[in-house]
Order: sequence, then structure tokens, then C-alpha cells
Amino acid sequence: MRDLIITENITLDGVIDAAEGWFAPSGEEDVDESDIIAALAEHRAAADAFLVGRVTFEQMRGFWPHNTDDETGVSDYLNEVSKYVVSSTLEDPEWDNSTILRGPLLDDIQALKSAPGKEIVVTGSLQLVPALIDAGVVDEYRLFVYPVVLGRGQRLFEDATSVGKLELVETRQFTSGITLMRYRPA
Repeated sequence: MRDLIITENITLDGVIDAAEGWFAPSGEEDVDESDIIAALAEHRAAADAFLVGRVTFEQMRGFWPHNTDDETGVSDYLNEVSKYVVSSTLEDPEWDNSTILRGPLLDDIQALKSAPGKEIVVTGSLQLVPALIDAGVVDEYRLFVYPVVLGRGQRLFEDATSVGKLELVETRQFTSGITLMRYRPA
């Protein structure tokens, strides 16, 4: 059975909504992120499926396929990986290797997890992620914690009552001040 991994950029106070533009906590463009880029490459190598909600998918589709100067490998990965978008309204994904999942959600997730392959990664997807958490189908949380406190915005575990105890399986600090924290259900 394949693992379903939620990977999120998150503030210290648990916000995953990026509307406030907090992704550069140092405020500097020239921060060395080579260690984060290497960690993301490790994560990409372990996954062959990318699951997102429609809004996140459309945002990514508008950017990554056209990003020809990406030196991180993210653009190439996203263009090649099998993408699964949860949507009842999207007609044509307009991005190679994309499949629209129309539900029921848990049936689609069970089918993905039961299929042969590597990890399934979910990111962004502010409506999908809470539904996956509530359904109890998440095998791991990979949280890139930014040293920022917003005090407002959608939080990862805002209404999650079914998560319970989590086991910390890795922490890794990066030169930028961002910390990776990986948790699995205990």
C-alpha cells in the first residue's frame, strides 16, 4: 500500500494559507536554499504521484509548465509526474499526465493508495487537505516550518479532531531558518 504524504509550507502558528506572502521569512532574495532544494529532490525521488485540489492545480498549471529557467528540478518533475486533481467542475486538465478524480473522494484515494507505485504527495489544496485529514487517510505530514507568526489564516489542523497523537520521525534545520518536521500517526 502506498503512503499518502501531506507536504506543506507552514508558519509557526500553523498557517498554510499563503495569501500573506510569507514564503521568504528573511526578506532576502539571496538566501542559500541549496539544502532545502536537496531535501525536496529527495522527496520527489520517493514519489510518483501528485494529488491536488482544483484551485492549487490551476495555479500550478499556470506557472510550472512554462517555467523554463527552473534550476531546482521542480518544473521537470511536475511536468512528468502523474498528477491527480480532485474536481467536480474541471473538464480538461490541459497538463500532460493529469487525471481528474470526480469522487467519491475516499474511493479515489483508496484506489490510488492500492495501486502499485511510490508515495503520493499532496500539497497546498486548502479544501482537499482537511478532507483527507478528517478521513484518516494521511500516512505522513512533512511540514516545512517557516519562522513566521501570522495570527490569522487557514491552519493545517484548524478543525481536525480525528488526528490524535503523532510521532516525530525527523527534524531537519535548513540554513534559511526553515525547519522540516516529519510526523506519522502514532
